[in-house]
This record gives sequence, structure tokens and C-alpha cells, in this order.
Amino acid sequence: MSRRLPRIDREKVTTVPARRRHSKVKRTQEAQPYQAGTSFSGFLEGLPGILGAADLRAVIAAAVKAKRKNKLLLWGFGAHLIKVGLAPIVVDLMERGLLDGLMMNGAGCVHDLELAMMGRTSEDVGPALDDGTFGMARETSAELNAAIAAGDEAGLGMGRAVGNHLLAGRFPYKDRSVLATAARLDLPVTIHAAIGTDIHHMHASANGAALGATSYRDFETLTSLVAALRGGMLFNIGSAVILPEVFLKALALARNLGHRVDDFTTVNLDFIRQYRPTVNVVERPTRQSGRGYSLVGHHEILVPLIAAGIIEQLDAPKPARSKR
Repeated sequence: MSRRLPRIDREKVTTVPARRRHSKVKRTQEAQPYQAGTSFSGFLEGLPGILGAADLRAVIAAAVKAKRKNKLLLWGFGAHLIKVGLAPIVVDLMERGLLDGLMMNGAGCVHDLELAMMGRTSEDVGPALDDGTFGMARETSAELNAAIAAGDEAGLGMGRAVGNHLLAGRFPYKDRSVLATAARLDLPVTIHAAIGTDIHHMHASANGAALGATSYRDFETLTSLVAALRGGMLFNIGSAVILPEVFLKALALARNLGHRVDDFTTVNLDFIRQYRPTVNVVERPTRQSGRGYSLVGHHEILVPLIAAGIIEQLDAPKPARSKR
């Protein structure tokens, strides 16, 4: 049996006035062409007030607002940030007083140490895995495992242990080191290791108890930072699993202990939107109050843009380095 379909008569369409219809895009949101000699603030103001450009400006504004109110600015990042040459940007922000704490995954300290030690890092994994040499760099593992073991004996967390080791040792490029700078400035930096994920775990000098103890102390330090995050801001830059999970547990613990952690801003930066950063950084922590943002793009472009925007708006001078 054939079904009788309704007749479509476009002569009977009901129209609405375009000028009274709600529109999501307005002329006032359009980009302004760049003029030679424009300041960086002018460049940012000239971006369209739409989608990612609007979010970029909102993220910078939120960081500036938090800092002006003396609230915490916390940066978390995976090793990729260091591997693409952004450690000097982070160091500069720390020296200007624009970062209050850092959290890293275990691979971050590998690349930070290698760059401080010899000015280069990041082996070619494929060929090295083929011939059995992947992760077998002697000096890298010896230095890291010695630093972590000494830090465990001193009751330190992994971040401060490696930072102290770099700061005190003969590392010709330690001025660009995130960990050494954090130690020099006495800023909290936490490293969250997953046993077996980092190259120095494979070596005989690795001490599993020291790895676990120092990383756990850093979890406690992170929880203290998160407990004071009300009104502040947290960045997660490129960590797809470890840091989003650790941050969520630190937040749960802080709230369970009675700390009011709300009305803060979270930002996730990565090449693509992924499940854990989206739910554990952007959505769940700010569900009742605050705001979460996702910025998609290359770290080596977005991070300098954000840092420059914060510096420009706060006009934060860089203090002269103290000689050691």
C-alpha cells in the first residue's frame, strides 16, 4: 500500500523579518586588518570576536584578572611543551611573577634536563627502538635517578629534587631550565610519574621506592595548590591523560577536606579535543561555577601568544637575574 505524502506548497511559507531575527554573528565582531607598527595588544584587539579568537582573548583576560586579584596561576604541561622550544617562555613568566606553580608529567624532566645538560634532546624513537638503544642514554638516566634518590632521602618531591640538582650542578644551559628556575625562585613544581613510562625507569640506577615517594609528595603539594585555586586559573597544555587525572583527584581531595575550590578558570590546549582533558579539566571541575575553555592548535604558536597577551596587559617588567 503506497503512503500518501503531504504536498509542499512554498507559496504558503511563513516568513520572519531578518532584522528581528536573532543573529549569532555581527559586523562588530569582525576582524580589523593589521596596520604596520600596531602593538601586540592592538593585534589581539583586531582579532574577530568569534569562536577560537574570542576564546583566546577571553583566556588572556581571565589570566590577567586572576593575577590582578592575586589569585593562583597554575600551568600544567606534558613534555611536548619543552620539546617544541617553549621552556624559555615558561621561565620568563616565572621570573616576571606570572606563574605561581607548575605541574608536569615524568617525561618533562627528561627533556628539561637534557636541554640543560647538552642543549639538545628528543631521540629518534623508531630507529633506536629497532636496534635496542631507545632510552639508553647513560648520562640522562644517571643524573635523573641520582637526583630523585637524593631528593627522597631529603624528603623532597620529585620536582624540587630535580630542580635542586640542576641548579647546583654543572649544567651549562640551566638558565633555560623550567625545573632549575622553579628551584631558584622557590616556586612549587610537581612531577607526576607513572612507573615505566619514562626512559630512566629502565636503568639499574632507578629506585622504584624513590620514584613513588617523591612523586607522591608532589601529589600532596599539588593538592595544596589546588586547595587555594579559588578565583584562580589552571592551564593544561598537552597532557592527554596523566595530568587531567591527577588534577581531578587533587581537586576531589581538596574539596573533601573542606576547602572551597570554585569560581576558577580552566584551559586545555592541544592539537585536538580529547576525552579526559575535556571532561576532567574543562567541564567537570567548573560545572557548578567558573569557566572552562578549549583552545585547539600548535603549542609553539598558542603558548607564546597567550604569554605575550598576559605580559602586555599586565605590563609586568622582567626583573634582573641574580648572579649565583
